[in-house]
Amino acid sequence: MSTSRRKLLKQVALGSLALGGLSSFKEKELDEIFFEKKLKLKGNINHSVCYWTYNFLSLEELCLVVKEIGFGAIDLVKPQEWETLQKHGLYASMCYIAGDVSLTKGFNHKEYHEGLIKEYLDVIPLMNKAGYKNLICFSGNRNGMDDETGLKNCVEGLQKILPLAEKNGVTVQMELFNSKVDHKDYMCDKSAWGVELCKRLGSENFKLLYDIYHMQINEGDVIRTIRDNHQYFGHYHTAGVPGRHEINESQELYYPAIMQAIVEVGHKGYVAQEFMSTGKDNKEKIAALKDAIRRCDV
Repeated sequence: MSTSRRKLLKQVALGSLALGGLSSFKEKELDEIFFEKKLKLKGNINHSVCYWTYNFLSLEELCLVVKEIGFGAIDLVKPQEWETLQKHGLYASMCYIAGDVSLTKGFNHKEYHEGLIKEYLDVIPLMNKAGYKNLICFSGNRNGMDDETGLKNCVEGLQKILPLAEKNGVTVQMELFNSKVDHKDYMCDKSAWGVELCKRLGSENFKLLYDIYHMQINEGDVIRTIRDNHQYFGHYHTAGVPGRHEINESQELYYPAIMQAIVEVGHKGYVAQEFMSTGKDNKEKIAALKDAIRRCDV
């Protein structure tokens, strides 16, 4: 890094990053966070991080952290936030729509279709213009609905947005959540249900966002599931089980082996870190992100 670049980032760290609690750091500590050597990534995994798990920093601040660690994407960013990523040369690896889009009120209930369809039809052309490819969606909660009815309703609603997604090169991805701990009553809580939805839709522009944390809780057998169903999985999220914290030795999953399976099946999409750090301060939390990227870089 050039001296001028180092000086500029340090000024930013001492100024705008003060909002993130970094203003109390000594100069040496700032060097350790922002100016230590970048990771030498192998290029087999496309790395990202979910913004909401690091929103103790502003998006501007997180962009600086991501660049200094050495990867190039941030997950779950809204259209009004894209400009910040573009300014820093970073990619929106999974786009998120604000407004009527909800984890609990999704495509499985027809009464939400009109609002959802409008939101998705509005944002898909904007993604094409910005060069972004992935757009998240949700099944919604059951609220007493059986799985078959939910599948039929999701197919009916999603079929109304997929032609535009196909035309614009956008892949709509439904996230798999656990319904045991974090998202009680969520319908798309098993990979088999999500895979069946993919088969019924029959479009290469509809995939599943396979959240490793959530599926370990609800069904386990993560590596076999990835190997058997990888053609339906367009994106991955990480976190430690139990607790949704760091993916280190404190939890039960061995992420290097999972990442190796993802590489072996030929995944070309992104893997986004979505753990909530237990670090006592921002320095430790940022270090945890760098450690997670290192562990997943197989």
